[in-house]
Amino acid sequence: MSEQSHRLESRWDDAIANALDEPGKLLYRSNLLGADKRITNYGGGNTSAKVTETDPLTGAPVRVLWVKGSGGDVGTIKLDGFATLYLDKLEALKGLYKGVEDEDRMVGFLPHCTFALNPRAASIDTPLHGFVPFTHVDHMHPDAIIAIAASKNSRELTKEVFGDEIGWLPWRRPGFQLGLDLGAFVAANPNAKGVVLESHGLFTWADDAKACYELTLDIINRAIDWFATKTEGKTVFGGAVATSLEEAQRRAIAARLMPEIRGRIGREERKLGHFDDQTAVLEFVNSADLQRLGALGTSCPDHFLRTKIRPLILDFDPTADGSIDSVVAGLDAALDAYRADYARYYETCRHDNSPAMRDPNPVIFLIPGVGMLSFARDKATARIAGEFYVNAINVMRGASTVSDYQGLPEQEAFDIEYWLLEEAKLQRMPKPKSLAGRVALVTGGAGGIGRATATRLIAEGACVVLADIDQTALDGAQADFAKRYGADAVRSVKLDVTDEKQVAEAFTQGLVEFGGIDILVSNAGIASSAPVEETDLAMWNRNIEILATGYFLVSREAFRLFRRQKLGGNVVFVASKNGLASSPNASAYCTAKAAEIHLARCLALEGAEGGIRVNTVNPDAVLRGSKIWDGEWREQRAASSKIEVSDLEEHYRKRSMLKVNILPEDVAEAIYFLASDLSAKSTGNIINVDGGNAQSFPR
Repeated sequence: MSEQSHRLESRWDDAIANALDEPGKLLYRSNLLGADKRITNYGGGNTSAKVTETDPLTGAPVRVLWVKGSGGDVGTIKLDGFATLYLDKLEALKGLYKGVEDEDRMVGFLPHCTFALNPRAASIDTPLHGFVPFTHVDHMHPDAIIAIAASKNSRELTKEVFGDEIGWLPWRRPGFQLGLDLGAFVAANPNAKGVVLESHGLFTWADDAKACYELTLDIINRAIDWFATKTEGKTVFGGAVATSLEEAQRRAIAARLMPEIRGRIGREERKLGHFDDQTAVLEFVNSADLQRLGALGTSCPDHFLRTKIRPLILDFDPTADGSIDSVVAGLDAALDAYRADYARYYETCRHDNSPAMRDPNPVIFLIPGVGMLSFARDKATARIAGEFYVNAINVMRGASTVSDYQGLPEQEAFDIEYWLLEEAKLQRMPKPKSLAGRVALVTGGAGGIGRATATRLIAEGACVVLADIDQTALDGAQADFAKRYGADAVRSVKLDVTDEKQVAEAFTQGLVEFGGIDILVSNAGIASSAPVEETDLAMWNRNIEILATGYFLVSREAFRLFRRQKLGGNVVFVASKNGLASSPNASAYCTAKAAEIHLARCLALEGAEGGIRVNTVNPDAVLRGSKIWDGEWREQRAASSKIEVSDLEEHYRKRSMLKVNILPEDVAEAIYFLASDLSAKSTGNIINVDGGNAQSFPR
């Protein structure tokens, strides 16, 4: 199956596993399975083990079900991510069950089965594991298996591939009844090693952790091998009717479209985007069957919970000049049509007690010749939605080459998407942070103030593009942020703010990576010190180029983007006390900083009608973490004040009215205030972060 066709290799290491207890082996097995997207998608599937424990109340041995808890991911789960339940109490729930109309009520009984007061909530799939009488159970969502499960004749195909070794059960929404169905299947087929669930996934079982893991891999590999034989030489998706553009062109079109889409779907809640143009995606979006298969929707429940039931396919012709302009011009109509169809789906399928209709905007956008865009409330969710749709593409490829692909019927899809239990899970999610869904580009991002600012903004939910001319420092900053906050939170780009083309490319990279930019923190810096008669033209021009022209260039690019997005915007200049209060032997620096402050005032006037706010932070003597203060500037300022370099920090502390040192984090706090809705009614303002200096009081 194209990129999915490579066989899975066992990564089980006896030296590691033999040192683990049964819960440890369950965790080890789970992490191995979840590490490969061919086995299961992020958050999809679950694993379990039945373990003999000591009852904390009686001291007697008791059988306990360890099963992945609600909302977890097997690839990254830790031991505390597993729910634990008394097996005998779980079995006793069968006596309370009244039928499929009782499904939701049964979930309320699961907490009563909790072992050792474990706070991890049990998932809806718990009975599916508990009622299978084997010690170890895997439930995975492999593309190769779902391609069989989503085929029109999936039962016959399952029999053809696996014989009696793997059974088949018809589609049923996960829950208590499906758990009973699985238990009944095992009782009736004691030699079976697993089962394919129609339109859903794979269950396998064994009494040994390693055996269960290797069985799961073996069943998936047999499906991969079977597809390779069946599909060899066959045309997939009806063949190509469009040709992929070159990579640079694809990125340029993504950068053009993403802020346009984001501006239209993000007015109620900001959205972040993800662009994917891998081979599997391009093969699908260029194909003759794109419209037909896209309209059928996804199959596996996990897929459409992340991607919505179907994508929006944009009418783009990669061979026609001006086609992208037509797509942009037609976005409003295309989105209106999608929303209307989603409203029809909701109204047709809703029940009396269904939750209110959720966001009707598409999550997945498919573009012939270009690739796939996905949008969600944060970068990770947008990326994962794209990964899920790649899974769906792989499923459609396999199913449509050996049979007819079938998505879930709309009513079944709706009953999962708007399941009251799913709604309860959504309601339990934490409230978004103050900068959730926003993207900031920070120039001078690898320096002390830049890194402190990025830290503060990411802590409030923003994603950050770090821009800096120092590639080594930039690489170190990105690696540090990715380790602390995850790779989805940060990107970096080398940038000389005086280079017009580099500025445009930096914004383009931000758009392709996140879908848009909302906040510009203009922080690139330089400092110089010399009496005016010793200030050469190169020094003068360098200050003006970086601190005035550079700030103009990044602001101009930001304004162009903000007006396209129509979501407002926020610009924060990091100027200096020296922009308001002169200092000896620093005429070039002070003049450039004054120009920067006045530029901010001008931009505040121009941006107001478009909801673009522009404000300034004036720090003073931020020595710690500063690349500027690591150079000659420190020695020059010490000489100007006739003190030793080692005394400079204390000198500045005493010089301030409040007798404090100014740290990068202090400046970052002011930047966050101006970049957030806390200052939503402020523009054209200056905040001094200098410990108090009467000369620099704004007048």
